[in-house]
Amino acid sequence: MTIEDDALPPADVRRSLLHRLDLPLWALALPALGLVTVLFSLYGYGVAGTVGATIVLFGCVLAAVHHAEVVAHRVGEPFGTLVLAIAVTVIEVSLIVSLMMSDAGDASALARDTVFAAIMIILNGIIGLCLLVGGLRHGEQRFTLRGVSAALCTLAALAVLTLVLPNYTSTTPGPYYATSQLVLVAVVSLFLYGVFVMVQTLRHREYFLPEHGDDDGHAAMPSRATTGVAFGTLLVALVAVVLLAKALSRTVEEAVLGAGLPLAVVGVVIAALVLAPESLAAYRAATRNRIQTSLNLALGSALATIGLTIPAVAIVSLVLDLPLALGLGAMKIVLLALSLFIATISLGTGRTTVLQGAVHLVIFAVYLFTTVVP
Repeated sequence: MTIEDDALPPADVRRSLLHRLDLPLWALALPALGLVTVLFSLYGYGVAGTVGATIVLFGCVLAAVHHAEVVAHRVGEPFGTLVLAIAVTVIEVSLIVSLMMSDAGDASALARDTVFAAIMIILNGIIGLCLLVGGLRHGEQRFTLRGVSAALCTLAALAVLTLVLPNYTSTTPGPYYATSQLVLVAVVSLFLYGVFVMVQTLRHREYFLPEHGDDDGHAAMPSRATTGVAFGTLLVALVAVVLLAKALSRTVEEAVLGAGLPLAVVGVVIAALVLAPESLAAYRAATRNRIQTSLNLALGSALATIGLTIPAVAIVSLVLDLPLALGLGAMKIVLLALSLFIATISLGTGRTTVLQGAVHLVIFAVYLFTTVVP
């Protein structure tokens, strides 16, 4: 604190410190509010309390991703990408495991449903919306084909190995991997994601930049003080998310099952919650004619969802001896194959229009409807 700060009233001093930290007040306050909300869970929430706790949980997720982005910007690549991906994965895994350990219903397939929902939301919902909005505002949009092709190639391999192949192995019947097979797939998923991050951030970074140069601009580098506060608040936010998810898990499952909805709807909610900040960022980039940034955010999120979430959930499943069903049903396999096929075609020319966006959004609408009415 400087001499000038000593001369200011306490309220002005606080505003001055917040200005120097360059962190929004909501991102600092929500994680602390999350911990306070966790304490109230010891006495039960009630209906109003459950709604309030859910809102606080969503706010903590947004705050955690915001602080992870600040830390990621400070440490640079490739570590910045890993910081953000690991933070999002902790949130997603905590939500999945909390629900898997509850006894409101059979949640052994929740990890599968969440990962599949994330893929469908990204490939059809986010990308479709970005292509449609970008096409309406800017006409034909262009992007670097090599980076998108590399991402789709990796995503297709990960999706089939984790969500389709379990149905066709014979060691363990049903949509399950044997222990050795699950370990192999977890290692392979982590390896492929690691190689992709290396290619994206080090070896071939130019593949993921616009053809006419990096038009995303360069935000000011956060200070050490800002980064330190962001990192500490990130830890608090992650703890709040994990504890709130555990407190709300049974209530959420009972509400979904009580409404007569399939448990897969919970996976859609989790995926939408975790992907909300990056979805908004991708949409804003598309409106500013930065479709390359939109595709980088969307496809990178899809790869992190499989490449980090599946290994983490597999480890938890093996350690806690929880059943883990990964194989998709026939209808969802068809939707997955269609989504990958359409994405390969629509993103296979380096140019996009509103038509590709409309096609993706139609597939997404069909996915949502068939999730509720299978």
